[in-house]
Amino acid sequence: MAVAAGLVRLFRGAPQHPVGPGGKMPLADHLRELRARILRAVTVLVVAMIVALFFYDTLSDLVSRPYEQAIGRLEDVESELIISGVGGPLLLQLKLSAIAAVVVTSPYWLYQIWAFVMPGLHRHERRWTRVFTAVAGPLFIGGVAVGYYVLPKGLQVLIDFTPIGVTNLVDFDVYLSFFIRLLLVFGIAFEIPLFIVMLSLVGVLSARALAEYRAWIIVGTFVFAAVATPSTDPFTMLFLAIPMLVLIFLSEGIVRLIERRRGPAESETWDDDEASPLDERPSPLDDEVDW
Repeated sequence: MAVAAGLVRLFRGAPQHPVGPGGKMPLADHLRELRARILRAVTVLVVAMIVALFFYDTLSDLVSRPYEQAIGRLEDVESELIISGVGGPLLLQLKLSAIAAVVVTSPYWLYQIWAFVMPGLHRHERRWTRVFTAVAGPLFIGGVAVGYYVLPKGLQVLIDFTPIGVTNLVDFDVYLSFFIRLLLVFGIAFEIPLFIVMLSLVGVLSARALAEYRAWIIVGTFVFAAVATPSTDPFTMLFLAIPMLVLIFLSEGIVRLIERRRGPAESETWDDDEASPLDERPSPLDDEVDW
């Protein structure tokens, strides 16, 4: 019973001192809460990973499907996925299950992070961070979905460089790393417009600045898409750059609406190189001056 009670205290992380206004607590209580939230998140991750092991075949088919689609479009190239090493199949199964567990349980461990940080935020900061967390998830999932859709085309272009008469053996572990990196690039890229809106909400970025540097934003977006995508074909770059530009232009419109609601006094910004207005009229002198 004592061991069970100790485990309950570890997972609860209840403060041992009275909680002050704004969630103020002694450092020891903050560390207890952090330890409890980490233990909860790790426990949920381990359970989800064990469950994912039973769906390994489905996960493997989901990951390998873009490769199979790319190979089906190639006629003169021979390529196949392989697993090297005696322990390779086991390590791959554990790695794939762990990735699936992290993705599936992301709402829970993100909530644990949010619940730990939220007591120290002001009321207006909590409001905007709730908006951020509500929009960030769908945008990231949308970016991952677009990346998964264009992945076969990128793989087709890369594998097509294989010389005729040579078999391209692709290590599944290397392919999985490529798969994850491409989907992460698309998912994170779709979050950039959200950061633009958040910078506007805190007064760092204005619609006038976005309009002034619009040409550079377009060029920078295409450069980012060309560098970030692992494949060398222009189609993958366009599938990343065009949705990003649409979202950036949409965020610029949202920034203009935000500034319109604030009014000219709150949304007025000054250029760093612009001189401040000075009153050059001479000031009146006193009749008596103390020397």
